[in-house]
Amino acid sequence: QVQLVESGGGLVQPGGSLRLSCAASGSIFRIDIMGWYRQAPGNPRELVASIDSNSSTNYVDSVKGRFTISRDNAKKSVYLQMNNLKPEDTAVYYCYAAIRPVGRLYDSPFWGQGTQVTASS
Repeated sequence: QVQLVESGGGLVQPGGSLRLSCAASGSIFRIDIMGWYRQAPGNPRELVASIDSNSSTNYVDSVKGRFTISRDNAKKSVYLQMNNLKPEDTAVYYCYAAIRPVGRLYDSPFWGQGTQVTASS
């Protein structure tokens, strides 16, 4: 059974930094795109950053220059380094991956359990 496990959320003051990690486990043949979404109360879930299997990245405009997404294919992991955090970054952050399990013909979407990130003084 494939699962994604996240770690690294917490409370920081505005201007602070956090690093989120997400590791995939289970019977995995291939991992394609990986990414991070976030959802603040009363708002829809939005894509924050994504990275494909060739390490091409994409960011929402509001985090460009502050957040960096990276991945380690050997560890089946994706990371989000968040610098200069702002109160508007406060949300639950979810890891996402398009994974092809062993024995399957197509990718399926998988989500982490979510981790709270709060930037507040």
